[in-house]
Amino acid sequence: MAGRRRARREAGCGLADAISRHAVKPSLLMVAYLVIREGSKWTDVFRLVPGESVTIGRAPTNQIVIKDERCSRNHAEVFQSEGCWTLRDLESRNGTIVDSKRITGDHPLQPGNVIRIGNSHLAFVDDLSKAFPDSSSIFQDENLRVNASTDDGSSVLEVHEPTQITHRKGQSRFLEPSDTEGEEVPIPKVGRAAAALCRLAFELAKSTDEESLANRALDGLFQSTQVDAGAVLLARDSPDQDAARDSLYVVASRTDTDHAYQRVSTFLASTVMREEQGVLARNVMDDSQLSIRDSKGEIHTTGVICTPIRQGDRVIGILHLYSTDAERTPDPDDLEFTLAVADTVAVALDNLSRQQELAQNLNQIRDENLQLRERLGVQSEIIGRSPAMVRVSQEIAQAAPSRATVLIRGESGVGKELVARAVHFSSPWRRGPFVCLNCAALSETLLESELFGHERGAFTGATDRKIGKFEAADQGTLMLDEIGEMSPTIQAKFLRVLEGHPFERVGGSTAIKVDVRVIAATNRDLEKDVADGRFRRDLYFRLHVLEIVVPALRKRPEDIPVLAEYFLQRFRAETGRKVRGFSSRAMDEMLRYRWPGNVREMKNVIERAVVLARGEFIEFEDLALTTLSTAGDTGEQMLPKAGSYEPSSLADIERQHILSTLNATGWNKSQTASILGIERSTLDRKIRRYSLADLRAKSG
Repeated sequence: MAGRRRARREAGCGLADAISRHAVKPSLLMVAYLVIREGSKWTDVFRLVPGESVTIGRAPTNQIVIKDERCSRNHAEVFQSEGCWTLRDLESRNGTIVDSKRITGDHPLQPGNVIRIGNSHLAFVDDLSKAFPDSSSIFQDENLRVNASTDDGSSVLEVHEPTQITHRKGQSRFLEPSDTEGEEVPIPKVGRAAAALCRLAFELAKSTDEESLANRALDGLFQSTQVDAGAVLLARDSPDQDAARDSLYVVASRTDTDHAYQRVSTFLASTVMREEQGVLARNVMDDSQLSIRDSKGEIHTTGVICTPIRQGDRVIGILHLYSTDAERTPDPDDLEFTLAVADTVAVALDNLSRQQELAQNLNQIRDENLQLRERLGVQSEIIGRSPAMVRVSQEIAQAAPSRATVLIRGESGVGKELVARAVHFSSPWRRGPFVCLNCAALSETLLESELFGHERGAFTGATDRKIGKFEAADQGTLMLDEIGEMSPTIQAKFLRVLEGHPFERVGGSTAIKVDVRVIAATNRDLEKDVADGRFRRDLYFRLHVLEIVVPALRKRPEDIPVLAEYFLQRFRAETGRKVRGFSSRAMDEMLRYRWPGNVREMKNVIERAVVLARGEFIEFEDLALTTLSTAGDTGEQMLPKAGSYEPSSLADIERQHILSTLNATGWNKSQTASILGIERSTLDRKIRRYSLADLRAKSG
């Protein structure tokens, strides 16, 4: 072992120093040397000691280590036999070449022999002092010259490289398609492959989606390898590697033959993904598990290449190529190039995924900034000083610190979203996003996609992966308006998420868990829906933890003047109109009006009045008040002022109310019956009982 250690290459020393150090006198019989060249440079000298064998290979346990993929782990051995040095090939994968001839078994070495293993060369000499009488005969390098003028008579190898300065303007020619035909000095195949790989990496970096990236990869492979059909296949996201192998899908395929591309066999795909190694199979038999089969039978192939696409310790897909042309047979160089392309594709896919993730985060940040700007531009306080609104503010303060689900109930337009925002910004989740979704505005399929997201290809039109509202609201609050409009299927999946279970995107298999505070809102009678079977009982009890009921505007008339003045000031500032206030009659009518659209209706009415007002004050004529009845209070009448009440029977009140409603709808009986909450036949009976048709005829 001591002798072997002494014989190891002396790293860090120049070649000339190594030769000087090992120079011996001719009296040392049978001492020889291996002068080693790696790539284009001679790098070291190894002394062969009689009685000791020297192994050559890629493994670090060898005396001479060659870092080349074409070199086997234990490639060859040099030893002394019968008075001469002998080279033995150790059944290497790519063979050993001596003076341009591949050897088999033992081969005696003669001074001047050049041993080639992969891209490395080893010159065998027995006397360094006479090793380089003609440098071109062994080194074939015009820039190497021997200087034998040392004091001790030893030879010293000097390298003379002339000074060169090159100016280059424009894009590198390595990024342009090359044509080696007609060139005086053909470019070596390795050089062409490196240039093609450089161009391909440049093209892949410009891809904006998986399909375009896969097509560019196939274009580069078809130009640089002997294949005429192939595809890029990727595995869907899954923590289970076996499940990932079963979920391979074709991102892009190409064929230059009369046959359509035929998918890789399950055996070959599983082998490549499991072993994480590339496979080259040539002259595949029809009955082989690697054969290509279409609907009409087997397609004879001259070669099949299949390589893994690796990202770290995971295999995310494969490259599958094959040739059906007898004159185009893939070789090991094509396998090496395909492996390099697969690694390049893996890096490009990872960069593309990061780019898409950054784009999603940027969109989310933009939405949050938009929400912040809206909050800065819109009064976020709840306007009102009535006892009912004071009670709502107290309930908000009590509900905000809790993690419990909040159910906000009230008619349309009362400001349920405003209450939900107040709960969010008073809660521990205020630093997170506030996301709102109207469940009544989407179909069942779209609602599921909006809530939970979807994967690319999950359904027609799903061209990209999309995160759902639950993911977007992580560490924040999700408000679901019109929760009573959810279908039973979505209700079941929604209930599981509320219970803390993870969910999956539509078309995906990855479990996603989020931390979201849920606020639900509805204007429906959920108790009645539960009784009728339209709403899940278990979901109702899960939502009905903390309840906030927002009263209708007509039930808190004290807030009408406050809200009217607030909206007046707001729209006067926006429009620049010089409107000073409301006339007495206009304010009285607003106090008397039922406001079926609640605060939303008041906002729109006052905005219109500010724009169309003809004087300094808003008059009654400027108010566009409707004759619609209020939801849920069709039988409720505004009480007359004190001192003007006249006793009336219930029949008289019912008669007058039905007549007023008929007149308001233009005697549309179906609409009137719907507003009154009665059947059409019941309305006809009441019209006959109170002789309302006669009153219509007289008034007409």
